[in-house]
Amino acid sequence: MATVTYDHASRIYPGSERPAVNELNLEIGDGEFLVLVGPSGCGKSTSLRMLAGLEDVDKGRILIEGKDVTNLPPKSRDIAMVFQNYALYPHMSVYENMAFALKLRKTSKAEIDRRVKEAAALLQLDEYLSRKPKALSGGQRQRVAMGRAIVREPQVFLMDEPLSNLDAKLRVQTRSQIATLQAKLGVTTVYVTHDQVEAMTMGHRVAVMLDGVLQQVDTPRALYDTPGNVFVAGFMGSPAMNIKTVPLTEAGGHFGSLAVPLSREQVTGAQSGGGKVTIGFRPEAADLVTEGQGGFPIVVDLVEDLGSDANVYGHADLDGGSERFTVRTDRRHMPSMGETVYVKPQTNSLHVFNAETGVRI
Repeated sequence: MATVTYDHASRIYPGSERPAVNELNLEIGDGEFLVLVGPSGCGKSTSLRMLAGLEDVDKGRILIEGKDVTNLPPKSRDIAMVFQNYALYPHMSVYENMAFALKLRKTSKAEIDRRVKEAAALLQLDEYLSRKPKALSGGQRQRVAMGRAIVREPQVFLMDEPLSNLDAKLRVQTRSQIATLQAKLGVTTVYVTHDQVEAMTMGHRVAVMLDGVLQQVDTPRALYDTPGNVFVAGFMGSPAMNIKTVPLTEAGGHFGSLAVPLSREQVTGAQSGGGKVTIGFRPEAADLVTEGQGGFPIVVDLVEDLGSDANVYGHADLDGGSERFTVRTDRRHMPSMGETVYVKPQTNSLHVFNAETGVRI
């Protein structure tokens, strides 16, 4: 096990002016499960590949357990990587695939046998050891790829979107298996995904990236409850947070006819936003009310019945423009498409940001 440190690490691809990863500073603790998340092109996979030694570090450095590995080849870094496409040898059995790296290291046959069988038992692959990859399902292949990493007993596991080739049900199942396995093994793990649900459910901490820049790193709960800026607020959570930039008065923000009260500190912090304030509220932090109970009107475009509850999607006219909103509600009180309902955000669950900088107030 080991700590991992990105110290102002940057990667600039030839011919590009903007760094793919821009001065990344990140400390990953011994035995921690850290998830790198963000939209396509944000630099998360590049950051992982820099740690693996598959991409150059143009500025800054990377340390594993305090040792500078910036210029070391991948084989000298004591890391094991699990790829999106499994990368198994089709002509080898499961046993041979898992044992291959150990054979290259000239590990004894008895030790190879012990490690492979231990990993197979851990991953419930015992009965598949003699099969070739083509005779396995996608989930089984992914477990073989993980087994191959486990037998090496590395200091750090690197996982690059390992679940993206699996169907939805299998993805949920494998997600919990990986998290349980990491807790059992206690190996420092850096996991890359574009799926914020994966990030929220798996990581001890989550690092959110955009355009090569680290936006925020914290526990999943903290990212959800206190996002540091508008991007993190909109990215974490499904359905996404309702985020709107509205006129600012001394009392607060105005959603059409509804004045949303803000504290004096929030109003003061928002005053540099050019007479506007950005207010966010999550779909579950708003209530559908009657016309006389306050709230602003939205016209329902779509209702998703999820069984336990329902998502109501609609639009409202704010400041002469049409804005879309999502509200989660009890399925017993679902409105109909085309109906006008009234939405009242819960004032104790509002997220307030500066309209110019997007930074949390």
